[in-house]
Parts: sequence; C-alpha cells; structure tokens
Amino acid sequence: MTGCVMSNAGATSSSRSTKTAGDPDTRQALLRVAVEFNNDYAANRSGLVYGRWDARSKSVIPRAQYVRRHVECPTAPGRALVEGASRAAHGYWRVFYSISGTRLTDYWLYQGGRWRFDLVRSNPSAVTLYRLPFAAYAAAVGCTPSK
Repeated sequence: MTGCVMSNAGATSSSRSTKTAGDPDTRQALLRVAVEFNNDYAANRSGLVYGRWDARSKSVIPRAQYVRRHVECPTAPGRALVEGASRAAHGYWRVFYSISGTRLTDYWLYQGGRWRFDLVRSNPSAVTLYRLPFAAYAAAVGCTPSK
C-alpha cells in the first residue's frame, strides 16, 4: 500500500468521473475516481455509484432496484478516506480506504476506457443482500420503508 492520502473534499461536479470521455488508465486517475465514488455513496447518489459498477456487478441487481433500495433505505456509513491503491492479480487494482477508523479494500478494473468497481469481489455480503426480495432486504438492513 502506498502512503498517499486523498481528501474527499475536492470532488466537484466539474470534475465528475462520469463524463463520457473516459478515464486515464493511471493509478492517480483511479484514486480520483475512488474518491468521487465514495463521496457519491456517502451522499446516497446511487445512480452514479451504480454507473461505475462492472457488468458482473450490474447482473446482481437492476439499476432501478438498486436505486430504490438506497432511496427507501439510505445507508450512511460515514465519510470514506481513500488512502491508496495498488495492483492486484488478474488486472484488478485494490483501493484502500477507511470509514470511521475501519480499514476496507475495494477492487477495481480498467475496462473500455473507464475505471469499473467490482461489487462482487469487493463486498460479497452486499451481493447476498441485493439478491433478496425488497422486503427481506429492508428487514435485513434494519429499514422500515415508507409506503
């Protein structure tokens, strides 16, 4: 792991990684994308988060269902501090970050000119939850959605 610490405060709408021009295939670009991704997750901008997923992750749950779950059952894990990134096996990159002192690792791939988040590799327990029917998902995460 590197000693790089990136602040999450610098992402603005003008620097959004969701532009169609693509992302540079560099470690620094991945770190910028990871900061924006974690900021979007913390702010419950679920559509932008889903837009960064790789195809395998998108096969777990359709976008509309993912967004609905996060609108009706918002998650507030706290602000993520992206700490660094390193190459891993099979083309993956590991991104290291912490939330409230808990250290976590996400896995990313560079595909089709974009950095893509691999939910299946990064958070298999979330995959299990997203495969549940909505009511079971809501109960599992302790949410009482309004109807």
